[in-house]
Amino acid sequence: MLNNKVIMIHAKQYGEAGPALVIIHGLFGNADNWHSIAQSLTEHFTVYCLDLPNHGHSSPLEDASYPKMATAILDWANSTKLTSFCLLGHSMGGKVAMQMAAMAQPNQITKLIIADISPVDYQPGHTEIIKGLKAINQADIQSRKQADTILAQFEPSLPIRQFLLKNLTKKEEGLRLMISLDNIANSYPTILKKPEIVAAIDTPTLFIKGEKSNYIIADYQSAIMTLFPNAEFKMIPATGHWLHAEKPAAFTGLVKRFLSK
Repeated sequence: MLNNKVIMIHAKQYGEAGPALVIIHGLFGNADNWHSIAQSLTEHFTVYCLDLPNHGHSSPLEDASYPKMATAILDWANSTKLTSFCLLGHSMGGKVAMQMAAMAQPNQITKLIIADISPVDYQPGHTEIIKGLKAINQADIQSRKQADTILAQFEPSLPIRQFLLKNLTKKEEGLRLMISLDNIANSYPTILKKPEIVAAIDTPTLFIKGEKSNYIIADYQSAIMTLFPNAEFKMIPATGHWLHAEKPAAFTGLVKRFLSK
């Protein structure tokens, strides 16, 4: 039986001149992660930064499969009267963007940018992070330092902890995470899988790789080219998986050049 419940997608709009560009964050992220990038693109585009289901201010979604997440965002685009738009997705958001390209109306998505992810299955890499976030949820958190002390038992990297703790928001009872953690944990095996794409997508597509990241490697190129025959590739030197945060000027430069072709 299909669940027809409408999933509300929260969006932040930047600018109102030029063609629409929709940006989708990755796992445990939210629209605010893309604030600086969006501001730097408003001269040429009307930018919409979205919260994925189970993230930020968007609705929870129990079975967060790629078709369900893609449907939720396409429904949002239709309700926003976006008949055509460019689409940029990072990490899990890149997989959602690929799925949207497979499901959208012809010519609805005019160009596609995929930041540091491939249409392949991945091995689990967030199990300890999920445990750490659950530990925060189970505690009485009154400060970010307190939350970081808990999370540090599960994730040694300070930059990654700082990124994750951007999900903290003030409530009457203290600080709480703005993510539907149980839904994400239950959907995690599905999130690791490749998008459900059966036919090649001829949308012009740019894959951007972080040099030090292993999310796009040579072994995945055949899978990418089979599904995205109009793909091209760029690499940003000395960056990892969060390439847009590490070298924002280089990242936005690639985005502008590709979209202005």
